[in-house]
Amino acid sequence: MTEKPGINKRPDNKEFSKQVGDMAKRKLRAQRHVSRTVWSGLGMMGLVGWSVAMPTLLGAALGLWLDKRYPGEHSWTLALLAIGLGLGCFNAWRWIVKEDKEIHRDEDEDNHE
Repeated sequence: MTEKPGINKRPDNKEFSKQVGDMAKRKLRAQRHVSRTVWSGLGMMGLVGWSVAMPTLLGAALGLWLDKRYPGEHSWTLALLAIGLGLGCFNAWRWIVKEDKEIHRDEDEDNHE
């Protein structure tokens, strides 16, 4: 049988499989990026705020309890409030660095595909 000009031959299976795989990767990548919206950004800011506020408040509460229970010349409240604030800031910084690495890793994967 002779081929008619202008009619394309059916693509081979390897090329077709590669195209389907590429389309699936793009779809999965798009689904991952949908979750990064304005609302999720605001939620992350709230999470960072709480990760600083909770240790600070717990330190202050423990300090107040210790000051009432064991009064002394130094304030437990101020010391534990500062320690709680430091721990909260360290925790928030660590969490932000982790998220930043994950975002850059995803972007690098997207750029290499």
